[in-house]
Amino acid sequence: MRHKNISNHNIILASGSPRRQQFFKDLGLDFSIVLKPVDEVFPPRLRHFEISDYLAQLKALPFKTDLKPKDILITSDTIVWNNETALGKPKNTDEAFNMLKSLSNKTHEVITSVCFTSLDFEKTVNSVTKVTFKALTDDEINYYIKNFKPFDKAGGYGIQEWIGYIGVTKLEGSYFNVMGLPTDVVYRVLNEMVS
Repeated sequence: MRHKNISNHNIILASGSPRRQQFFKDLGLDFSIVLKPVDEVFPPRLRHFEISDYLAQLKALPFKTDLKPKDILITSDTIVWNNETALGKPKNTDEAFNMLKSLSNKTHEVITSVCFTSLDFEKTVNSVTKVTFKALTDDEINYYIKNFKPFDKAGGYGIQEWIGYIGVTKLEGSYFNVMGLPTDVVYRVLNEMVS
């Protein structure tokens, strides 16, 4: 059961991702969407979840002077961690192909960090899911990119799309985290904040 005190707060989702917005609807949350531009650049020394934590916190900065007493701002960032490298969103077909080729026949990690910010509180949590792909053929990769255009997705793929249906052989952790939001974590932290 959703904590009754959540409805006494103004939840602000700072994300243009249709998937994250749908998750919030499916969780039964009343929320508003407010977007502010952020240059998503991180220091090169950061590794693994440090990157997504940093970017989730960075996205909260432009809002801090605007927050009111009952506001809870939620910002997040997802990266794919593979071969000691963070994969973001591919800029073009070649980048998407190379990303998927690098994930083929391997296990990588999808990391989503979520930053919760209010007037007097900030907490950042993250979730890590291990995803294993079968050996993908060039034809399969090209078909996926041509038909699904995954240029808004970290690592160049959406697990809920065709490539996930045919390519993912093993998953350790939250499936929803791979889609872009660890819904169980968001629900738990929100309830903790309003208790």
